[in-house]
Amino acid sequence: MNEDIKFILDSTQEAMDSAIKHLEKQFTNIRAGKATPAMLGNVMVNYYGSQTPLAQVANVNTPDGRTISVQPWEKKMLQEIEKGIQIANLGFNPMNNGDLIIINVPPLTEERRRELAKQAKAEAEDAKIGVRSARKDANTEIKKLEDVSEDLQKDAEQSVQQLTDKYVKKIDDFLEAKEKEIMTV
Repeated sequence: MNEDIKFILDSTQEAMDSAIKHLEKQFTNIRAGKATPAMLGNVMVNYYGSQTPLAQVANVNTPDGRTISVQPWEKKMLQEIEKGIQIANLGFNPMNNGDLIIINVPPLTEERRRELAKQAKAEAEDAKIGVRSARKDANTEIKKLEDVSEDLQKDAEQSVQQLTDKYVKKIDDFLEAKEKEIMTV
């Protein structure tokens, strides 16, 4: 196989891999009823005048499936952490007991589960757009190659399409699993 085509296929696969990785990261932010420290992953806290991720100023644990506990490394950060959680607008009501912040994660309503499933579908669609964009870029690059026969170009385009199909299937499987997780009561 031509070196240029091999390079194009490799970089296309990398782009598609990154679309899948991004989707996985987005899916961890969509909670499915069970408390996880990742639910507070986007919370920023005012730490001595600068916005700092919560994980850098406190320990975040889940003592059980319905509770998240946040233990700051400095007691004076309790109010700032509480404020950061409220500003993040996650729908949680943090309770400050003077030592740590406790968040009771409410069970999901049917309506909320549907919203989360819709959000998961949107994230999966974004990932598919990323995969298709990588396919388009690869096909454009293949067409630009001048020292390659038409047959080799067609074979390369077929390889790109097979990669695209493989990654779209991965995304669909991933979405199906996430929807099942979200809708399981």
